Amino acid sequence: MRGGSLWQLGQSITRRLAQSDKKALSRRCFSSDADLKKTALYDFHVAHGGKMVPFAGWCMPIQYKDSIMDSTVNCRVNGSFFDVAHMCGFSLKGKDCVPFLETLVVADVAGLAPGTGSLTVFTNEKGGAIDDSVITKVTDEHIYLVVNAGCRDKDLAHIEEHMKAFKSKGGDVSWHIHDDRSLLALQGPLAAPVLQHLTKEDLSKLYFGQFQILDINGSTCFLTRTGYTGEDGFEISVPSEHAVDLAKAILEKSEGKVRLTGLGARDSLRLEAGLCLYGNDMEQHISPVEAGLTWAIGKRRRAEGGFLGADVILKQLQDGPTIRRVGFFSSGPPARSHSEVHDESGNKIGEITSGGFSPNLKKNIAMGYVKSGQHKNGTKVKIVVRGKPYEGNITKMPFVATKYYKPS
Repeated sequence: MRGGSLWQLGQSITRRLAQSDKKALSRRCFSSDADLKKTALYDFHVAHGGKMVPFAGWCMPIQYKDSIMDSTVNCRVNGSFFDVAHMCGFSLKGKDCVPFLETLVVADVAGLAPGTGSLTVFTNEKGGAIDDSVITKVTDEHIYLVVNAGCRDKDLAHIEEHMKAFKSKGGDVSWHIHDDRSLLALQGPLAAPVLQHLTKEDLSKLYFGQFQILDINGSTCFLTRTGYTGEDGFEISVPSEHAVDLAKAILEKSEGKVRLTGLGARDSLRLEAGLCLYGNDMEQHISPVEAGLTWAIGKRRRAEGGFLGADVILKQLQDGPTIRRVGFFSSGPPARSHSEVHDESGNKIGEITSGGFSPNLKKNIAMGYVKSGQHKNGTKVKIVVRGKPYEGNITKMPFVATKYYKPS
């Protein structure tokens, strides 16, 4: 969410619910339903007490009957089920789909083995981030991508423009947008045991970042072992007509331990995991190097370039960026987006992009950008909240250790 925290929005909604008719409020979505898209699980959310809010043009659940705090903790203890069908999944196909995509992203797509994927960044001519995306090489002639809901129109227009130019020169690439499918996310310690009940495939052989097309609960699904929480888990692309049945089956097999979870807890979970939220922690004027995503720039790409803004990004790799994304612990009220960061002498050195109270650490956490040279772990700072400076310090991320399922 641009310009603010989903966790903060969730708290505001919780207070409003205490003063309003809950059933009417959850259905109303604070906006004309005609203006908002609905996922295949919309009625399912409402029936289960989802508090529905506008998000990126969709009517989405911010939370359910439990608090955002409790829901966040439950994900790390047991598990969470998210509807993320507002995000945009699509496939690029053709013998030239890999070289085409490499003109637009920083990843070494050619170097990926079939069935594996990576986080990457779509860049512009100035080296800034148009969007971040998870890409998977299904085969050498099929790439599956998921981009952010709020960036869908911008991303698709950008890709289409460059695809037309690429094809006009004889390139073989086409695409299909998977609007007939719903993307669901299952995260937490119980994710794999629960999902294993619904498929014959051995999920213990599928590691973090890997992809498979398989039958889940009687439906052909795209399964990626990934997520946005720092926990082990999966993103499942299922035909939309089977989304409700799959949701019911997952909740039933977990015996109530995996809970429906909304965007509020999703935001606090990703912040604890030190993951960027596009529109807050990444923007078109922020490069992958500044955002701390240097690791996502493939070694071959660093040597060869060939993507938009490569000259800017490769120079930053050589000389170092002028600003860097860092984590913070702070005292006082939780820092929010746009809170200023000062050094101990009161000089502004940066700004918070995301912040809140960590339900699992029971302390304030935040991320943001500071000037290079001021970014070292342990550096003491002052974070200004509502005009008053509070003690803080720079710390490494993630705040909560990740638990991705990788070969031992």
